[in-house]
Amino acid sequence: MRRLPLFPLPVVLFPGAVMPLHIFEPRYRRMVARCLEYDRRFGLLYHDADRMGPFERSTGRVGTVAEIGEFRILPDGRSLLLAQGVERFRIVDGIESDTPYLEALVEPLDEAPAAPGGGFAALEGAGFLPAGKGAASGGEAGEAEEHRMERRRRTLDLLDVVVDRLGLPSDEAVPLPPLDPADEVSFRIAALIRTDPLWQHALLTLEQEEERLDRIDELLREALAAGDPTRDS
Repeated sequence: MRRLPLFPLPVVLFPGAVMPLHIFEPRYRRMVARCLEYDRRFGLLYHDADRMGPFERSTGRVGTVAEIGEFRILPDGRSLLLAQGVERFRIVDGIESDTPYLEALVEPLDEAPAAPGGGFAALEGAGFLPAGKGAASGGEAGEAEEHRMERRRRTLDLLDVVVDRLGLPSDEAVPLPPLDPADEVSFRIAALIRTDPLWQHALLTLEQEEERLDRIDELLREALAAGDPTRDS
């Protein structure tokens, strides 16, 4: 666990993504100064006061550890900075302190193991693996990694179809960045998609990559259906 200053905003920062921020409130200017003095890290939490009311440091809330990269302090004390998403965190407990900004004790939100009935058992049932491969074996780790890569390829292939037919599913007029199925891709894909931040936050809280990819597939298929004039409404 670690102590982390909190910055609630109506946006979602995914691990690996970069977000420009304009810091103008005095309390968050002090937070940035503290971060620059120490480890340059703070916790960005999705919070929309119009939807959710006053912000609370509820135990179990999930956010992203942000690390300050490039920054510029303006003459009037405001800051312009680039925040890099590092990892997800979960609030363990709030901290009462004399700082004008909120702090909390947090812990990393790690990937959860496959649920019972998932993983190799599900692969066998779907015909992806021969019967018996779900049992523990010396090659299980390598097969599990191959499954992860194949699952990522399926979503990447669907993303390619969406981009070919509809253009990049975001407001960025830039080419699709290279995405390697050997790496975790769900957060990188989600960062490309401009959609409701509530959907983004719900995705951020999911503890298994395959579940996140399933959610992304659903959204991409909906985009294809909405953009296909030959499909009945």
